[in-house]
Amino acid sequence: MARKIKVAVAGAGGRMGREVVRMVLEDPELQLVAAIGLSAGPVDAGSLVGKPDTGVIVSSRLADALSASRPDVLVDFTNPKSAMPNTEIALAYGVRPVIGTTGFTPEQISDLDKQCKEKGIGGLIAPNFSIGAILMMKFSAMAAKYFPHVEIIEYHGDQKLDAPSGTSIKTAEWISEARQELRQGNPKEEEVIEGARGGYYNGFRIHSVRLPGVFAQQEVVFGAFGQTLKIRHDSYDRAGYMPGVNTAIKKIMNVTGMVYGFEHFLD
Repeated sequence: MARKIKVAVAGAGGRMGREVVRMVLEDPELQLVAAIGLSAGPVDAGSLVGKPDTGVIVSSRLADALSASRPDVLVDFTNPKSAMPNTEIALAYGVRPVIGTTGFTPEQISDLDKQCKEKGIGGLIAPNFSIGAILMMKFSAMAAKYFPHVEIIEYHGDQKLDAPSGTSIKTAEWISEARQELRQGNPKEEEVIEGARGGYYNGFRIHSVRLPGVFAQQEVVFGAFGQTLKIRHDSYDRAGYMPGVNTAIKKIMNVTGMVYGFEHFLD
């Protein structure tokens, strides 16, 4: 029988972190060896898989947890402020980072790629682990060849820290690769209220909606003479991201270098 992949979870007490813990515990090919959160204590999996005690203690210090447990992979769903230092700590211990937190700059990704290659291991930074969201981005890039006039509207809850979302930025990057820069709208247009037209990216606009009661949706709207095309993806539950996270954990074991985008792990 093949050795289980040992997994540590950063942000284990958060809503996404708890889903990752659940997924790891339910997969016989994976082993939860460490959990990192704001408050220390045992990981209670009673409501997850019927086990009152996982044997894993939540640590508040990432370096101590990695040093003690020696995992193969660190899954991080924390926040933009913590993601970069967490990734560097993981790499320092030879642990493969699978990062679902956004906010990395191209320069940071390049630097992390260099660190990965120096260690001879792989890492992944994924703005979105949803297969449906990846398809939405792919279809949008295809459409941009024929509908160059486009705007992106993304919706998240009011507690999301970054705007625009990593998914919308990744979508914009894909669209920009498929179409030449085209400055849209009336050349004489004027924003009566600053920011009303959204954030500017390569000639088009990204609009970020932040409201309570919203989970995660994105709509890409294309306009042409006499017609529009809308490509939309809606997420309703965090469990929808877990098949992607599971795939990333297993595939990252055979990768060298830092990969940006979960789409690279799809067949």
